Amino acid sequence: MFLKILITISLILSFINADNAKAIKKGKKIYNVLCDKKAISTILYDTPQELEYQIKDKNYCTHINNQKLKSVVLYLTNQNLSDTKDSIHVPKGSKCPVCGMLTAKYPKWVATIQEQDGKLHYFDGVKDMLKYYFDPERYHHKKQAVKDILVSDYYTLKPISAKEASYVIGSNIYGPMGNEFIPFKTKADAKEFLKEHFGKKIVKFDEITEDLVYSLDQ
Repeated sequence: MFLKILITISLILSFINADNAKAIKKGKKIYNVLCDKKAISTILYDTPQELEYQIKDKNYCTHINNQKLKSVVLYLTNQNLSDTKDSIHVPKGSKCPVCGMLTAKYPKWVATIQEQDGKLHYFDGVKDMLKYYFDPERYHHKKQAVKDILVSDYYTLKPISAKEASYVIGSNIYGPMGNEFIPFKTKADAKEFLKEHFGKKIVKFDEITEDLVYSLDQ
């Protein structure tokens, strides 16, 4: 009996996922054809409902009904940030949730965290992003709710997975908040930078501890 229940639940979930995939694909098509991408990229929101309300209120997508708008919002809140080809785009007015600084002023240092519900957080450096990540109680979030973390490769400015990057610490290059974890897509680039800028160490994401993060402030 229990096995039958599990099979039934699995089938229901598979249908839901299939429907979501279709809606996301539909939303992408509508967004590309009928929506003002530049205007929508500046929207600051905490929930998909807020995003939907602002798009509708400001008429950023023309000639679409509520159902089509929901598909657009579903697409926008389920994009994988790792697919971005250029540097991370930061909405105007976006502030780092750790220090409060305007992140758009520091495009070379931007790091992002995307939650499972699509909510995005923009940071003016990897160090502040890690402070947020390691202290969920203080910043009111859950580690398990994190969907994607991106950092900006120091040489190319292209977004890379935070968990795959190599970070140089202790160099003579400083970010907006002083000493920084400087990210690179390849360890070879990190080694080159370490040598040229008198770095102390190269670390991977899973080697970083909260104590190491705060040691950079000293």
